[in-house]
Amino acid sequence: MIHEILPVGVLQCNCSIFGDEASGEAVIIDPGDNIEKILTILAKHELRVKAIVITHAHIDHIGGAEKLKAATGAPVYMNARDQELYNHLDVQAGWLGMETPQQTQIDVDAREGGRIALGAAEFQILETPGHTQGSISLLIPAENKLIAGDTLFLDSIGRTDLPGGDPRQILRSIHDKLLPLDDKVAVIPGHGPNTTIGRERQRNPFLQGL
Repeated sequence: MIHEILPVGVLQCNCSIFGDEASGEAVIIDPGDNIEKILTILAKHELRVKAIVITHAHIDHIGGAEKLKAATGAPVYMNARDQELYNHLDVQAGWLGMETPQQTQIDVDAREGGRIALGAAEFQILETPGHTQGSISLLIPAENKLIAGDTLFLDSIGRTDLPGGDPRQILRSIHDKLLPLDDKVAVIPGHGPNTTIGRERQRNPFLQGL
């Protein structure tokens, strides 16, 4: 399977572009900005987008969703608990001193147990609130990968001081949903370098004693 990670926007959000060579279909996760670059990668691999998935409604992860949907016609998946956060993109833009992006309709409520098929692979939706109330992660067993959004990072966890954040809740999400995964599962966080479940279990200072 094709998997390209493109850091986008001023906060360098990791946008994941997954493509299935056989079907020519793609799943895009967290298109926060730089939609032209995403479209260039799609054209390079001759892919058509079947789903746009948002791990949470912070502007750096969802800011480009309207443009990508307009360009591809693909449905947008987001957990409904983050709708209120998405409704206030103007406030988020003000935090960063940037122009407010256009909003799009959310087509699918990305809930626990949801599945998105891409070729022979399946993206399994895990609700992992704490960074925001609607934060999700996506497990791809066939690829042994986890798209963690801003829940889990190399040597760190997501911040919880913004609206909707809850420090106890994010640790509970990691304990209940992520740490039970195999040590070899690769973790693609919302920002920064990749890691593994095993490394974070052993070395992440926020997770010791969980």
